[in-house]
Amino acid sequence: MTKATNDRPIDDVSGMETTGHEWDGITELDSPLPRWWLWTYYACIIWSVAYWIAMPAWPLVSDYTKGLLGYSQRGQLSDEIAAVKAGQADLAARTAKASLTEIKSDPELLEYALAGGRSAFAVNCIQCHGSGASGSDGYPNLNDDDWLWGGTMEAIHTTIQYGIRAEHDDSRASDMPAFGQDEMLNPQQVDAVADYVMALSRDDGVADTLPGKLVFAENCVDCHGAKGQGDIELGAPNLRDHIWLYQGGKTMAVDIVTNSRAGMMPAWVDRLDPVTVKQLAVYVHSLGGGE
Repeated sequence: MTKATNDRPIDDVSGMETTGHEWDGITELDSPLPRWWLWTYYACIIWSVAYWIAMPAWPLVSDYTKGLLGYSQRGQLSDEIAAVKAGQADLAARTAKASLTEIKSDPELLEYALAGGRSAFAVNCIQCHGSGASGSDGYPNLNDDDWLWGGTMEAIHTTIQYGIRAEHDDSRASDMPAFGQDEMLNPQQVDAVADYVMALSRDDGVADTLPGKLVFAENCVDCHGAKGQGDIELGAPNLRDHIWLYQGGKTMAVDIVTNSRAGMMPAWVDRLDPVTVKQLAVYVHSLGGGE
């Protein structure tokens, strides 16, 4: 090692200055960076400054710098969606004019409706009905053949449009009295009619022998029918099948007769465009439970 003018040692072999760091006999050379690396580094600095000026880059208190090019991923997505809609304009116009029956009989419109309905269902409906439309406690299964308000495409379309007990003048609405809570029936009568309803679903003839039959006849037949078969015009469920919106069982039957139930579905007519509502109706009807 020799001394340089700036008192930094110079390596005798390479002739380069060292950093002065030494460990276990090994001295670190102060080798200059390769020129290609330096030019790349300088180019990256220049590029980053240009990017900051041209593109959105710097966060502000409540916004961000837009950049001279005005680019945004949201804007790009909007343009792509607009392009897709423009490409589907003819199908959308034909769907808007066609009836539900005509849509189903036209393979091209049917494919368009099912694709759009599946997408709209995933965005707007799975929160209540589930991704597979199998429903849950208090939310109907859309795959079976049990429909409170009818399972034709037209009936489904009406339900989607105006909802159930929603804030719309044409919303479907029915109210079951809270027989126990409002003291229309005493606890013994509630228990008796619950036994009768449970026996109806078994369809073994035992129901006709139960005292709850008289309570049912005096309080329930106007909506559920003399045989408990229900009425889709009133949204009254069929009590003879084995499909229960709220779990089922004697305890639940007593609770419902006592306190009633009043599920709600939004009216989508003001939330979704008419074409999307039609697509949803066709898609839901196609799930397997439509009449």
